[in-house]
Amino acid sequence: MKKSSQKILRILDEIVRRKSVRAVIDSLVPRVEQKQKKDSEALLAWEPVPLDTYGKGLPNRIRSSWVFVVRAQAESGAERHPNSHQYMMSYRGSGDLQVMTGEKWGSNLLVSDLGKGIESRWISIPPYTWHQAVAAKGVWVVVSFHTALEDELIEERPDPADTQLTRQRLYLDD
Repeated sequence: MKKSSQKILRILDEIVRRKSVRAVIDSLVPRVEQKQKKDSEALLAWEPVPLDTYGKGLPNRIRSSWVFVVRAQAESGAERHPNSHQYMMSYRGSGDLQVMTGEKWGSNLLVSDLGKGIESRWISIPPYTWHQAVAAKGVWVVVSFHTALEDELIEERPDPADTQLTRQRLYLDD
């Protein structure tokens, strides 16, 4: 991992540890879980976290933040963000954030234990990098930071009919 990413992750980790921040995130999680429960087909659900939740010290390049809930023992499917660098942490539960390296998926097992090092809880995903979340036995809650604005964050997924093509959408269009 690049030193610039390590520095950003350390700053974000310190901010997310704040009691006031955790209280806001904890209040959003049940709402996101309800969204997911309403749609039995949904492998994951999400909601933006207002940036003012984090107070002072947020790196300037961070333009949006999100809470995601990944269904237990589910694989989110491959996606990438052409217009954003993503910094993601395991907030509750655990899972494997797989990243495509060359032609193979690389495994990044992440846990939510604040006593563990940053590399055990966080991952940095550059733009155009295919990735997918695979939840462990329980529901996996992650907090994600992006360099794209909420209303501009693009998700690309392979087209089911032709994997050589991709489909794009904005997260807030859902």
